[in-house]
Amino acid sequence: MTEKIYTLEVIQPQLFYGPNNEYLELIKSNFPSLKFVARGNEIKISGDEKKLEAFAGKLKDLETYFEKTGEINEHVIHDLFKGTENKTLHLASAGQTLVIGTRGQKIAARTGNQKALVQAAGKDDIIFAIGPAGTGKTYTAVALAVKALKERVIRKIILTRPAVEAGENLGFLPGDLKEKIDPYLRPLYDALEDMIPGEKLKSMIESGTVEIAPLAFMRGRTLDNCFVILDEAQNATNQQLKMFLTRMGPSAKMIITGDLTQVDLPRRQESGLRVALDVLKGVKGIAVIRLTTLDVVRHKLVKDIIKAYDKREPED
Repeated sequence: MTEKIYTLEVIQPQLFYGPNNEYLELIKSNFPSLKFVARGNEIKISGDEKKLEAFAGKLKDLETYFEKTGEINEHVIHDLFKGTENKTLHLASAGQTLVIGTRGQKIAARTGNQKALVQAAGKDDIIFAIGPAGTGKTYTAVALAVKALKERVIRKIILTRPAVEAGENLGFLPGDLKEKIDPYLRPLYDALEDMIPGEKLKSMIESGTVEIAPLAFMRGRTLDNCFVILDEAQNATNQQLKMFLTRMGPSAKMIITGDLTQVDLPRRQESGLRVALDVLKGVKGIAVIRLTTLDVVRHKLVKDIIKAYDKREPED
């Protein structure tokens, strides 16, 4: 048995260990045959020499990632120490700040698949971002759209959703058409309000620079020189999604987000998103990014909730 002491010089101990030592425990779980004793910036590890060398290599990769991005999180720890360091390090450059938020916060892709989404947006014109709730699909897409608008790559942002209710009916809601529809589009407003000051956003909506509308309002239009995001696409019918995709003008970019585990369409109606993913498989210029529970950036319980529901057998 060999014993070595590793000194944390690049990464501060509190960042390396994580909240309540969560990151250290995650690292230890990937090297179950090694014994760890961590004190301050020193980690004493004993075990097989080859395993110690493997750990040292992973630690070096983590330090390289930290030097590039200035961040560490459980997703990075998982990727690097599970053997996908090449992909993770390659995606580090995609983790650069997209926009500065209204509270001065830096908004950037935080997980491996979010960074893959950013990379795909740089080379493909249609991107499908598929994954469970809380994985940052919509938020990352909106950040990309705001970035493109600020850099004058496009003239307009269009955000749209199918107005499909889960257990409610639009007709039972009070108010005019806009007031009935706004609750369904609220998540898009929330993301925008994180990135564009209130008065400016209001002015941009009034001028049409930012448009937020139900999917049905896209029919018959040509969407050009704009960044278009279709959110909750699992609730679009096959006809609606085909209609939407064929609105695309020559200078447009589209991101379609959806979660195929949360389809609110009538039971016998097939999700247009599911059909599109099958029909468009392999088409050049279309990318599909699949996010997982590892990409969940909400409360840590969200990840456990999703896993628990995934284990449950579907109802008859």
